[in-house]
Amino acid sequence: MSRNDDGPPALERRRRSWAMDEKRRIVDESLEEGASIAEVARRHDLNTNQLFTWRRQFGVVPTAPQELAPILPVTITPDAATEYSAPGSTGQMEIVLAEGDRIIVWADVEAAALSRVVKTLRR
Repeated sequence: MSRNDDGPPALERRRRSWAMDEKRRIVDESLEEGASIAEVARRHDLNTNQLFTWRRQFGVVPTAPQELAPILPVTITPDAATEYSAPGSTGQMEIVLAEGDRIIVWADVEAAALSRVVKTLRR
């Protein structure tokens, strides 16, 4: 970029260059059992899309849809007042797991806490 004599120099952005063996090592890490592509990319200061591009370049076939978790039925029921609901809450969500276990979440649940529960259940 050019420099203006009246002000500070313009910021220059440099592109990183990755050796083929570095790319292969990162791609291999993303293929390990239980690895999260997003986490691997973050660990190496990469954009997730760049890691997907490298995976394609090394011949990695994208995950087939049948390997994804199945879509489960959801039933929405009218509000039912219970002794467990917090004052001021306006609704609840009941999550019924495949084995029949139930998780009930009220409107005042912290989003971060619910997110941790859902991530744990996905494992």
